[in-house]
Amino acid sequence: MKNRLHVVAPDTKVHLADYDANETGNYKNKAHAEAKLDAHRRRLFELQELLYAEDKRAFLVVLQGMDGAGKDGTIRHIFTGVNPQGCQVTSFKVPTDEELHHDFLWRVHKAAPRRGMIGIFNRSHYEDVLVVRVHQKLSKPEVQRRFEEINNFERELADNHTHILKFFLHISKDEQKKRLQARLDHPQKYWKVSPSDLTERQYWDDYVEAYEDVLSHCSTKYAPWYIVPANHKWYRNVAISEILLDTLEGFKMKYPKPKVDIKKMKVE
Repeated sequence: MKNRLHVVAPDTKVHLADYDANETGNYKNKAHAEAKLDAHRRRLFELQELLYAEDKRAFLVVLQGMDGAGKDGTIRHIFTGVNPQGCQVTSFKVPTDEELHHDFLWRVHKAAPRRGMIGIFNRSHYEDVLVVRVHQKLSKPEVQRRFEEINNFERELADNHTHILKFFLHISKDEQKKRLQARLDHPQKYWKVSPSDLTERQYWDDYVEAYEDVLSHCSTKYAPWYIVPANHKWYRNVAISEILLDTLEGFKMKYPKPKVDIKKMKVE
């Protein structure tokens, strides 16, 4: 199947050094990829409408990656043509005081898409085994316990007809440096500048280790992880859109039959 491209098989021990962030698959250049992406967007619009009309399942897309990996750009370039009524984007930032008074999955479960909807998580429940871990606020046993809770949570969603795809946007440390510097060099990008991005960059190796554990322990048949090469934004976009379409096409969706006898209806 096409959507096996870049997938992490369950129980795989992941070493990110083995994955080339510069890979571009079968796409030779940006023009080739963007022409294909344009076709993908048109088909995604059709399939989203069908998903909404059929109302049998939800579709959850999780985006994770280092700062500057392109989570916002992925959403903008792939989902720009979908009907806003059938798509919801949730960005997970630092937990609020209310959220901290609940278990770490409480705020995430509330944001899960209902049937008929595409839900997009810009960052996600995995922040609680990434940022929190890197800053040494979790013991190793607690990290392992949270992995189990996350897998069980995703299993619960899957058992209740939510199809989950998770994408790790894989960029190199050098590419991150270029993207963060671009935010400092261009006035139109100043709004993206955050001192925390530069601070977190100092923990690069710690984040790599944390992500490797996430990808190794939390890629399952019902909620697979994909490691998508993202140094080339144009390849990142077309690769993810291809996986999304292949998955949606696999649902074999059909428009529901009318609940009334259409032949007896007449517009006066």
